[in-house]
Amino acid sequence: MTKTFAVGVAGTGSLGFHHARILRDVPGMVMKGFYDANAERAAQVAGELGLTAYPTLEAMLAEVDAVSVVVPTPAHHAVAKAAILAGKHVLIEKPITTTLEQADELVALAKQHGVLVQIGHIERFNRAIRAALPFVDQPMFLDSDRLAPFSPRGSDVAVVLDLMIHDIDLLLTLTGAKVKDMSATGIPVLTPFPDIANARLTFENGAVATITASRVSKDRMRKLRIFQRNGYLSLDLGAGTGELYRLRSDVDLVELARTAQPLEAFVERVPLEAPEGEPLRLELESFAAALRGDAPVVVTGEAGREALAVALRIMRDIELSLPAASALRAVGTAVA
Repeated sequence: MTKTFAVGVAGTGSLGFHHARILRDVPGMVMKGFYDANAERAAQVAGELGLTAYPTLEAMLAEVDAVSVVVPTPAHHAVAKAAILAGKHVLIEKPITTTLEQADELVALAKQHGVLVQIGHIERFNRAIRAALPFVDQPMFLDSDRLAPFSPRGSDVAVVLDLMIHDIDLLLTLTGAKVKDMSATGIPVLTPFPDIANARLTFENGAVATITASRVSKDRMRKLRIFQRNGYLSLDLGAGTGELYRLRSDVDLVELARTAQPLEAFVERVPLEAPEGEPLRLELESFAAALRGDAPVVVTGEAGREALAVALRIMRDIELSLPAASALRAVGTAVA
């Protein structure tokens, strides 16, 4: 008989609502209810989803085995820590925390208490990524664009932690290497934090990546291009589609160099396919599978910590590039 786990959701804002909605029918999970600090929102969600709204986080923790932490980013550490100390497994929405010290504490506490930690880097479950992974072979250059109109959700942190961290995690996964060097720039537009940012990353294996993230764009765009020795992958993460372009095996390179030929004469186009699936549902199902011991955790606490470390390095680089920081450095030099 399949073991089941009682689960609850902490935070039912726009994303937490869908965690609660989906967890009602994830195999192996028994959805007990949720906790939201906003009583009005809690009553609304309870009515819409037919779930129990617990009066306190502690009340919910007393009745569950696992918690999906979907509170605002600055509260990730406190809520996840309370759950781990209570011996509960946790899925923490990205980013894991806002500081490395907080992330390290959660990872260490999870080991001490023997509980699983999974981080909600949902793009790992994107159909385009799932379709592309079998074809990824030592990529050497990657280019990522993630643009979106402004939304108050996530605006309590820089766009690097709000949006770009999705792509940071993907790049770390696709290259299989750590970041060696970087340069970054960005500016605030609508919030006190950088709302648009660009970074160039060099990995320890020699791969190079450029990332652009913006939450002040007119239209949405989520695209990733991967260049490697055997071809080029073009992924549309928004549509969940992708294509692989690679040199045809029957091409005569001598003849190709001698006369101009149409692209299709020497390049093979391979549509990338993967099963349909709502990314968030797949993510929550993977968490359930990890709890049962049927599969490893897809995005571990350590992986979430590594993505956060790179994001924070990018943010520091951006801060140093801003005019205010330049002025402070100039003053410091003058005083010295």
